[in-house]
Amino acid sequence: MQALNNLNLESLLDTLFSVSAAFALGGLIGLERQWRQRTAGLRTNALVAVASAVFVDMAQRLGGNASAVHVVAYVVSGVGFLGAGAIMKEGANVIGLNTAATLWGSAAVGACAGADLLGEAVVASLFVLASNTLLRPVANRINRRPVEEESSEATYTVYVICGRDRQAEVHERLIELLEEASYPARAVDQHPFGQNDAEIGATLYATAVVPEQLDEVTARLEATPGVVQAFWNASAEE
Repeated sequence: MQALNNLNLESLLDTLFSVSAAFALGGLIGLERQWRQRTAGLRTNALVAVASAVFVDMAQRLGGNASAVHVVAYVVSGVGFLGAGAIMKEGANVIGLNTAATLWGSAAVGACAGADLLGEAVVASLFVLASNTLLRPVANRINRRPVEEESSEATYTVYVICGRDRQAEVHERLIELLEEASYPARAVDQHPFGQNDAEIGATLYATAVVPEQLDEVTARLEATPGVVQAFWNASAEE
């Protein structure tokens, strides 16, 4: 009979209205994702919004606004774990970040609806949709632009190939010359190279260098006894 005593038509209608708004707005966000055939589509975003609304609405009904605020915090962290499952790493590329962020947006929309902040829920859903639609051509245009060398960051590594019998001496000489040129090494890797030689690679702290200075360092290294070859290269930062 406790369930019947807790049955309140006014509260039930309020919950129905809040959850319906979360369902509609979350579905709208998911519809755009489904149209683009993303991992989290129509049903996932609708469910995230509805569940968030139900949790917040229930907490508000049982414990008031203070209780609802605590539940919102748990919704944020819980959806963070859900979004992490949508993020994958393929080689050097990370995919699914936008999907995870969209799920977070759907949760925010649902939480607003559950807290009876329907205007805020509508505003939040419009901005989530705008981020996934209006900003897409802007991001694509930026991505198609060639990267300017002076504005990009790269990882610079100086390599030395030397005889194994001179490996320790060449290693010290490499560190010494880099420090003289104000390019201290962040990490040094050494491994065999062929039958009698070794390769030493020093990764620099610098994200931008003066090429002529590294050319001078490699030229001085090649003049070091036991050094077969010295060179440097740059690779884009991940």
